[in-house]
Amino acid sequence: MAITMRSDLMKTGATRAPQRSLLKALGLTDAEIKRPFVAVVNSKSDYIPGHKHLNDISEKVMDGIRNAGGVPFEFNTIGVCDGLAMNHKGMKYSLCSRELIADSIEVMLTAHPLDAVVFIPNCDKIVPGMLLAACRLNLPSIFVSGGPMMPGEYNGERFGLSEMFEFVGAHAAGKIDDEQLLQYENHACPTCGSCSGMYTANSMNCLTEAIGMGLPGNGTRPAISGARRALAQEAGEQVMELLKADIRPRDIINKESFENALRCEMALGCSSNTVLHLLAIAYEAEVPVDIKVIDEISKTTPQICKLNPAGKIFITDLNEKGGIPAVMKELSKLGIINENALTVKGTVGERIKDAPAPDGEVIHTVENPLRKDGGIAILFGNIAPDGAVVKQGAVAPEMMKNTGPARVFDSEESACDAIYGGKINPGDVVVIRYEGPKGGPGMREMLAPTSALAGMGLDSSVSLITDGRFSGATRGAAVGHVSPEAASGGLIGLIEEGDTVTVDIAGRELVLHVDDDVIEERRKNYKAPEQELSGYIKRYAKLVTSGSTGAVFEK
Repeated sequence: MAITMRSDLMKTGATRAPQRSLLKALGLTDAEIKRPFVAVVNSKSDYIPGHKHLNDISEKVMDGIRNAGGVPFEFNTIGVCDGLAMNHKGMKYSLCSRELIADSIEVMLTAHPLDAVVFIPNCDKIVPGMLLAACRLNLPSIFVSGGPMMPGEYNGERFGLSEMFEFVGAHAAGKIDDEQLLQYENHACPTCGSCSGMYTANSMNCLTEAIGMGLPGNGTRPAISGARRALAQEAGEQVMELLKADIRPRDIINKESFENALRCEMALGCSSNTVLHLLAIAYEAEVPVDIKVIDEISKTTPQICKLNPAGKIFITDLNEKGGIPAVMKELSKLGIINENALTVKGTVGERIKDAPAPDGEVIHTVENPLRKDGGIAILFGNIAPDGAVVKQGAVAPEMMKNTGPARVFDSEESACDAIYGGKINPGDVVVIRYEGPKGGPGMREMLAPTSALAGMGLDSSVSLITDGRFSGATRGAAVGHVSPEAASGGLIGLIEEGDTVTVDIAGRELVLHVDDDVIEERRKNYKAPEQELSGYIKRYAKLVTSGSTGAVFEK
């Protein structure tokens, strides 16, 4: 099949002699100019541990493209490290960066029309930002992430970044001293790669594989391994096959592949942030998936993996037991995996047929699951009529239902001050509001308050609800994405100190026990706090929609 090359727009014919002269300034030969041009979109950054090695990955990708007869052109995107941005103003810009990444890729690949794309993401918002761009541009595309970090180890204990935040709480409670805190700090993040647990970055890299846009191993092969670099070269070669066959993202990303990804999300107990991102990708790809569909899939998918931060098993352990293909193969026994779904290389059925059987520890069988429903639950109720999200697979059994007094805070910082100050009591329901997409703005990840509760020994007795969101590293009864948010008139903005609130995760309800007439009286006197905003964050607050719709911009 002859390849129709989009790059001909800028390089073919007498009128494109000026453009060819510019290409020759780059050192291209006449023979190379006639070949397919392939974009390599690299999120490399010097101060994100997950990205430190991405130039190595990129070099292998470009080797693969050249091996298969293409000409690679690399450019970089921005990227925010959520760990470095956590618990200060910088986190307001993390989710915001997702839309900027997608927009910047659209700009680059429209201004410079190339024929196919290899995306190299790692870390939280970069993976979904690139997936949004892939759906929007719909060029033959493949993803190869930088891979996960190895877990930290100290005194015979393995741990990751989530525990590092919890050690801060333990330090504040006097459970560990300065020297112990330093030793944990020195050992928590031993290599490059996306942080070692099933946090948002690894969750999204695994789901990119499950939805069919990455090769087997994309989500789980360690960042430091030779296997990761071999995967990068294979991705470079395979994108040329996609170009020849004219297979594009929207041929792969559809209702069937979305269901596969959502089944994996539930089976793995992924980050709650994946709900936000998958809804955004579905919106961009025009696939009919909403929060109610996610809730139904959660109810009918068993959780068969329990990875850090929910336990002591890490993403690299999952890799050793067969990774995502092994998980999908086990789920297929229930008839809930679409095996005919197309991927960047073959069908799902073809890639899972030789995957190993579950080992019973890292990957459980569907006959003996960790839980009968998914690792993520969607809650509704008068506080969240449009839904709220919790990573129920990381909640202690005794906290699946809690009714208690509301402890109300209008920012993450004020909540943290109260937690570290010993002002939160067992049974409390901590309410953090004005942290939503519009109210934050930016819907900050709040690992600091949840890890403070865990570090101080309160994660098994205190619930937390917010219109903001949580890190994939969060564990405990932490319910985020409460919609509508306070800044949009949601009921969470009318909760007062001492009100009785029920967080019923098993019953999927989030309820404020206050009479309707009292609520209406409060609403008459309600006024959201005003913020002084400028720059991109001000434009973002005006354009962004609800967390229940993926915090997307309206088209």
